[in-house]
Amino acid sequence: MKILVCISKAPDTTTKISFTDGDTKFDESGVKYIVNPYDEWYALVKGIELKEAHGGSVTTVTVGTAEDDATIRKALAIGADDAVRIDVKAEDAGQVAAEISNYAKSEGYDLVLLGKETIDYNGSQVGGMIAEHLDMPFISLAESMEVDGNTATLDKEIIGGVQTVEADLPLVVSCAKGMAEQRIPNMRGIMAARKKPLKVVDASGAALQTTFVKYALPAPKSAVKLIDPNNMDELVELLHNEAKVI
Repeated sequence: MKILVCISKAPDTTTKISFTDGDTKFDESGVKYIVNPYDEWYALVKGIELKEAHGGSVTTVTVGTAEDDATIRKALAIGADDAVRIDVKAEDAGQVAAEISNYAKSEGYDLVLLGKETIDYNGSQVGGMIAEHLDMPFISLAESMEVDGNTATLDKEIIGGVQTVEADLPLVVSCAKGMAEQRIPNMRGIMAARKKPLKVVDASGAALQTTFVKYALPAPKSAVKLIDPNNMDELVELLHNEAKVI
């Protein structure tokens, strides 16, 4: 089974976010980047599990510059066989999806996996766009997957229950929590990752489809009011008249 896993970077969750150029650009100075957790914990690990069960290979693909190579090497340390970096800065979902699809069209992948979203933009757009470009079925927000021959069986949570879906390969799947258990790179994997192939390919020149007009930080949290545990009347009054939750 030939598996392609889409890997993107995201700011570490402890990063202090700020903006520049009149709040039109994200300020990357001093930012520590990590592998997007949904791509790493669920899509990549599931791809490795499928390779271990059925044989084949796992290749990661990233749209980005040389600054992303450290992030890509971490994915290799977890267990991917090789990596591809499409040499252009990722600017929007449409561009990323088109670049990945233009590369993958001639490679004959049986399965394309990616996380359900990135933790910075939370768009959930790239998977569906890739499926459209490649003319493949698309299953979104899958929480489990088994492959038998040429058929994949997937479960996804819906309102009031779980939906089970079957689809033939080749297939694009966005992976949600539950798809796999997180794997931590060990020293052997880290050392091996240094020697694994990281192929850099030219971008196809996919056009940007959106522009960012303005960023804004969320409103600061309001102050906390401390109530004496013996003063339940005051608590009830505040919940009713101020918070308006009862």
